[in-house]
Amino acid sequence: MWRQLIFAAALSITSFSAAEADMISIKAADVGGTPSDFDVRLTGGGGPAKWLVERDASAQDGLVLEQVSRDKTDYRFPLAIYKPFTGINVDVQVRFKAVSGAVDRAGGIAVRLSGPDDYYVVRANALEDNVRFYRVVRGRREQLESASLKVSANEWHTLALKAEGDRFTISFDGKQLYTVTDKTFPNGGQVALWTKSDSVTRFDRLDIKPLP
Repeated sequence: MWRQLIFAAALSITSFSAAEADMISIKAADVGGTPSDFDVRLTGGGGPAKWLVERDASAQDGLVLEQVSRDKTDYRFPLAIYKPFTGINVDVQVRFKAVSGAVDRAGGIAVRLSGPDDYYVVRANALEDNVRFYRVVRGRREQLESASLKVSANEWHTLALKAEGDRFTISFDGKQLYTVTDKTFPNGGQVALWTKSDSVTRFDRLDIKPLP
């Protein structure tokens, strides 16, 4: 069953009917604040990450969760961890828009996160025009696969990551890009939104589907 998180005009995350999705709500998700169901963390160095709910008329429901800090530390990865969910096998999809960034301009999804230094992540980069899949082990990022394609800035894109056992499938804007096999993190973990360095990136939808 899909867990569908949509930033809605009521300044909270709304849900679909019970037949379509689990009911998930975020309390006190006010514009200018961080939703209570998200834990803000950081991989690497630099100043603290800052994730806020903001208005965006181009978003599906008029609100976004945005990483707004502009710290230019290169090895710096802000995380917004969705606290209610933990799982091993999961299909995650997010809509994102890379707004700005001089060092980097990226948005991504992390899965099987056991802490801010250990997880898998797929990210799309509007400066490099590629979609890459990494594992982060004890804070060290290691690239596992990459695909070159246009990732336009200031436009909405869809990024998806399916984790099934040791198999990971990555899709971008509805097109499957590649599949990777890796056994580094076989256990369950959390799901997070991810950016890098001074990326100001907006997310307006996060879909989480637990798999058998």
